[in-house]
Amino acid sequence: MTTATDLSTPELSLAEQAYRALRDRLIMLDIAPGEPLNEGRLVTELGFGRTPLREAMKRLETDHLVTSFPRRGTFATRVDITELAAVSEVRQLLEPLAARKAAANVDPETRAALLQAREGIERLDHATPQRDVMALDLAVHRLVYRTAGNHHLEESLIRLDNLATRIWCVVVDRLPDVAGHIREHLGLLDAILEGDQERAETIAAEHVRHFDAAVRSVI
Repeated sequence: MTTATDLSTPELSLAEQAYRALRDRLIMLDIAPGEPLNEGRLVTELGFGRTPLREAMKRLETDHLVTSFPRRGTFATRVDITELAAVSEVRQLLEPLAARKAAANVDPETRAALLQAREGIERLDHATPQRDVMALDLAVHRLVYRTAGNHHLEESLIRLDNLATRIWCVVVDRLPDVAGHIREHLGLLDAILEGDQERAETIAAEHVRHFDAAVRSVI
């Protein structure tokens, strides 16, 4: 199963690994909205102990991806499509800022990761599984946020992009060209690699608008 693995990440703690693994299952709806999270089953499936798994679930509740009820347990949150407008409004402000900062902040390590991401997008074709396309989209977004070099901005955008992706997963079967959406990142990555801050900012803003319009056209 392809996951939205972050590109060029450092060594991670067990709690962080558990958080990311569970987070991506929730985002991609592998754990269905409203489904209970069975701790024992997740320990077996993910290969993490109960302590890192519990730490992960606490963080996921802050991310609005799970919710806990006394004596009932923890459940994946419902996907609220009406949240699209609020999520897009904030992304419209923060995504261009992250793109601009990323274009001003490329170092040899991030340049290699950006080029790797670009190659991954160029390899996409009609035979690429839809899930792999969406996982790559998540990974590219997270790479751009990290390259921006502001952890507050990065954390805020990851949470927003996670919520937007869950909405995307609900309607994706009704969208005509999912791969075309991620190919928009080629221009963004080129602008960042070239250090063109204004162009990176403009492309990022357009990308959010296109995403919002595409989802609205099928809901």
